Amino acid sequence: MAMQDDSRLLDNLRYVCGPVITTALEAPDVVEIILNPDANLWIERYGREPKNEGVIEREQAKSIMYLVASGLGIEVNALNPVIEGIFPLDGTSRFEGVFPPLSTAPAFALRKRATRRMSLQEYCDNKAIRPEGVSIIEDAIAHHKNLIVVGGTSSGKTTFVNACIEAISRLTPNDRLLILEDTPELQSSSPNSISLQTSLIANIDMRRLAQISMRMAPRRILVGEVRDFAALEMLKVWSTGHPGGISTFHADSAADAMQRLESLVEEAGLGPKRDLIGRAVDVVVFMSKTPQHTRVVDSIIKINGFNPDNHIYEKETVYAYSA
Repeated sequence: MAMQDDSRLLDNLRYVCGPVITTALEAPDVVEIILNPDANLWIERYGREPKNEGVIEREQAKSIMYLVASGLGIEVNALNPVIEGIFPLDGTSRFEGVFPPLSTAPAFALRKRATRRMSLQEYCDNKAIRPEGVSIIEDAIAHHKNLIVVGGTSSGKTTFVNACIEAISRLTPNDRLLILEDTPELQSSSPNSISLQTSLIANIDMRRLAQISMRMAPRRILVGEVRDFAALEMLKVWSTGHPGGISTFHADSAADAMQRLESLVEEAGLGPKRDLIGRAVDVVVFMSKTPQHTRVVDSIIKINGFNPDNHIYEKETVYAYSA
């Protein structure tokens, strides 16, 4: 697309989004902008419940989504009713949209990228983690342990990983970081780091990206959200001379994380690879959202390998949240 066409598309998208969406997009405290099929627009701000802040009629919603699809180079129709990618208007937020027949009307969720990075100390100052929890995380980072950060949707996994990356740049400033993601959400202040993204156009998925990263002189390999069998490739690179990695995925608790990881690995068509998981994963951090909508470090578990005799992971809970 020519630069002039690019500019015209962004102007049109800004216009059809309207003041409510564009203002929310610019507000630093807004976390998510959601349009439901019933035309109600919900906006979630950090630490607060989502609030209904207006209506986006069907035709306006379609215009927004067609412009997003055009900006992403995606063709949408009844056979391809999904739009996912980076929101063209700000170039950082994650957009997920659906059309009928998947929904009764156009709907989307716009997840904003964090505008500022919190440090582990700020988590402590905000009472989202106690000092002993910070010490556990920093000790794991300093000793190049592999961390898995898990939790539910919008539990603060990515924001916490960004805090861990800040700790990496402070505690081991000479480490070269390779950051692998589907969409750019992780932020590095390390002087020696590179971020790589998967590409549908180039047919490069997360598994292939992990293989490429091995040849780019990494000290640590950090993986954004793991959703499928690419977890196996991640575990392999972590356990073959590149310790000190961090990744995230969805799990209901720290204790459930290992079984969830087994399920992801099995999607590769192999067994659960429990011995590999036990060797590659050192620490599991579980994030949760409180009834007050604040994100906290709920628990931290250390993994001491997989015991083949009794077929269990040797786990030790070393931290638990208390309000």
